[in-house]
Amino acid sequence: MKTEDFKVISGTIPHKPGVYRFLNEEDVILYVGKAKSLKNRLTSYFGEKKHQQYKTTLLTRNSSRIEFTVVETEHDALLLESSFIKKFQPRYNVSLKDGKTYTYICIKNERFPRVFFTRRVIRDGSSYFGPYTSKYRVNILLEIIKKLFTLRTCSLNLSNDNITKGKFRVCLEYHIKNCLGPCEGLETESAYNYKIEQVKNVLRGNFVQVKKYITDQMKTHAEHLEFEKAQILKEKLIVFENYQSSSMVVSVTIRDVDVFAITKDSQMAYVNYLKVINGALVNTDITELVMNLDDQIEDLLSFAIPVIREKFNSIAPEVIVPVDIILPDEKILITIPQRGDKKKLLELAEKNIDYFIMQKKRDEISHQKKISSSERILTTLKKDLQMDLMPLHIECFDNSNIQGTNPVSSCVVFKNAKPSNKDYRHFKIK
Repeated sequence: MKTEDFKVISGTIPHKPGVYRFLNEEDVILYVGKAKSLKNRLTSYFGEKKHQQYKTTLLTRNSSRIEFTVVETEHDALLLESSFIKKFQPRYNVSLKDGKTYTYICIKNERFPRVFFTRRVIRDGSSYFGPYTSKYRVNILLEIIKKLFTLRTCSLNLSNDNITKGKFRVCLEYHIKNCLGPCEGLETESAYNYKIEQVKNVLRGNFVQVKKYITDQMKTHAEHLEFEKAQILKEKLIVFENYQSSSMVVSVTIRDVDVFAITKDSQMAYVNYLKVINGALVNTDITELVMNLDDQIEDLLSFAIPVIREKFNSIAPEVIVPVDIILPDEKILITIPQRGDKKKLLELAEKNIDYFIMQKKRDEISHQKKISSSERILTTLKKDLQMDLMPLHIECFDNSNIQGTNPVSSCVVFKNAKPSNKDYRHFKIK
């Protein structure tokens, strides 16, 4: 759409909040946006070209017409814009770049539930906690749970009928005191489920309840003069307190909050998410946003935060952000801290982005160096051997001997100047 064409319709565009759509000649929606004032926002697309980004120029060049919908409030515009983007997936809108496979901790929906990590979420009534971006953190959590609570690891069907009939016998885990033997009815279902509730408290970051559970058990054993059992619980309490202290990175005055920081360059935006529960940092993630237009930081955060909170199952009543934004859920408290612990949290999130970008650039440079090295080797080899094509696939055969008994030969393979171990072969010569 040319500036002259826009001037023809500009008189019909109101100074009201709404949602606008750029369409091409095939009536395909290229871009969806929202505005406090449709008139002002759309006019900005057809201003002086020297002040526009190339992507904006490309959008107006490929568009043949504009549609808009007037709404009552800016909040209504945000909701409608989100709905249109999900429905039409416009090519010029911002998109989440997220090909990662996350890890969850599953509490299986069964009698005497198992606790384990998984990458698949199956809707069978089981409880899933996560997603966790760090497999290392998942291993730490599972190790803590294993030390604190004696849970079964077997996949036996521990139905009441099977246990009553004595179909199972305790395994090694019972004898080394990692399990209390529910398969033989040596542990009641109610006692086991109470431990599962404490596992859920650990995964939710509710450390106070877990600490009380261990302390109460320790006192009970001490009152019954069971000092060895009390000592074991004391050691478990120390393990738990060490884990708790390593998780506490914010003030005790901060409860459940989500922290979002953002940085952008010409092509990408990076959003760091910190999930804080009961004053403890329990999860963190960096999401990359592919920008296709000159989106503002406020718009990017307004788009990304609901998606990220849904992905991480967050119900925190407060979000900490660097700029003023609008969220679909008006009940969420939006805080822009100027000082104090919340400001430190926001600065921590911003530092995480800086480190992420530095690491990403370092990885890209390293990757380019490897590619350049491979190309240089192959080019030299091609020249030395006077070959017409680049030797991308090389096979080398070596015969140890061809006399006597049991002669053998080996084949090594190089692809793109790198060893391909899976293609190595060993032959018996007859």
